[in-house]
Formats: sequence, C-alpha cells, structure tokens
Amino acid sequence: MGIIRSVKKGWGLNLDAQSSSASVHSAIYPSLTGRRVIVSGGGSGIGEAMVEAFVRQGAAVGFVDIQQSASEQLIRRLADAEIAPHFLPCDITDCDDYVDKIGQLINRLGGCDVLINNAASDDRHKLEDITPAYWDERMAVNLKHQFFAAKAIIPAMRDSGGGSIVNMGSISWHLGLMDLVIYQTAKAAIEGLTRSLARELGRDNIRVNAIVPGNVQTPRQMKWYSPDGEAEIVAAQCLDGRIQPADIAAMALFLAADDSRFCTGHNYWVDAGWR
Repeated sequence: MGIIRSVKKGWGLNLDAQSSSASVHSAIYPSLTGRRVIVSGGGSGIGEAMVEAFVRQGAAVGFVDIQQSASEQLIRRLADAEIAPHFLPCDITDCDDYVDKIGQLINRLGGCDVLINNAASDDRHKLEDITPAYWDERMAVNLKHQFFAAKAIIPAMRDSGGGSIVNMGSISWHLGLMDLVIYQTAKAAIEGLTRSLARELGRDNIRVNAIVPGNVQTPRQMKWYSPDGEAEIVAAQCLDGRIQPADIAAMALFLAADDSRFCTGHNYWVDAGWR
C-alpha cells in the first residue's frame, strides 16, 4: 500500500497556491520504485507534473514533447533525482516517428511498465470553420496517438508480466462546452478506447484506466479564462479552490501503482465535483 508522509509545501510538485496548510500529505508507493514510465506531452502543465511525480517516486521516466525548451528545463530541474528522466523531442501527430521514439525510450529504460497518454490540445474552434484537414489534425493530437502508443508498448508490458496504461480524458464533453466539438469528440472516444483496451489486455495483466480532470489551473488554461470565468468554475464545483496539475498526477500515481491492481476499464474523476 502507499505510505502517507508529510512534506513541505512546494516539494516536488507544484502545489495549490491557495492552500492554507503548511504541509500536504503525499503518498509514497513502494511498487513505483524503479518502475519504467513513459509520458506523452511531459514538458509542461499536467504532463510536467506527471513526470516530476513519478521521478520523485524513484521511477525511471521517459517522456516526449514538442516543446523542447520547456522539456529541457524540466530535465535540468530534475537532474538531481535518483533516476534522472529521459526526454526525446517528438510531434505525436506523426505516428510513425512517435512509435519510433517510444521504442527508443523502451530501450533506454529497459522496458515499459506504465504508459501515461497525456498529450492533447484543446484549441477552441467554431463549427463553421472546421475542415476535413483540421478534423484529422485535431484527432491526431487528441486521440490517434493514444491508441498507437498503447499498441507500441504492449510487447514490453507482456515481457514484464503486466503494466498500467493511463489515458487522459476530459470533463469537457460531459459538460458539453462551446467551441470544442472535435476535442470533445476525441475525449469521449478515449473513454471507449479505455474500456476496449482493458478488455483486450486484461488477461496479460495490463490494466487500462482513464483520468477525467476538471478544469486544471495550468498556464495554458489561464489564457482561456478571466478572473470572472475562474470564479464561475469554482462556483460550479462542489469544492472551493482550483485543481492543480499535482492533483491529477496524484491519481496517475495510484493507477500506476500495485495499490490499484484490480482497477481497470474505468474513469477516475478529479474535478472537484464540477457540474
């Protein structure tokens, strides 16, 4: 089971600046020590929190991202970790290149026990402006890569006797938000993909789950919302405060660890009860 410990505010993860507590409780999962983890879109935002969270658990982490500068800064920041993470620049919409990069990371890490399908882009779009080419590009960045990444790591997980795949969904399609029709279509499909892969891979002891985040306070999300817009989000939540990337990473740690060994084929919401 995970061990709960108190850590100073600010250690490891980017914690909620609104927290009035001097410390937070962070679980240590012994089963994650040395576990080989691959993260897509790991250079910033939620992906950055994922990379850092697994590194601080003693996992061997490899990640890809199109943002090379931000990713290299993260690598430097985590250089003192017991197992420093590996980074490969990659545009995940190029599936052939992405699958090749996954192979390179598997070789560097010596296998793959955990896949975090995190990369996505929630650019707003008007219905009347959508073209077939734009549809294909949005599906490539939000859905297609998740399937082909999962397919690419299956042999390594089978060789290891099992593993955990965590797909990143979104609350947006459950709410039916405006100007996100392609993004929401892709995110809805991810929940179906999760259920299907869980059935296909369960006998190989490969678990597949989805995290459904609410509105997470990342620099990217902040460009979409004014202070009034943020206040509306909090008012629609059951809980006060803004969800942080560390809150999503905490769920990913649990789903990757042996503590969740009988959790598969389901969605795990981290949305502060947003309705």
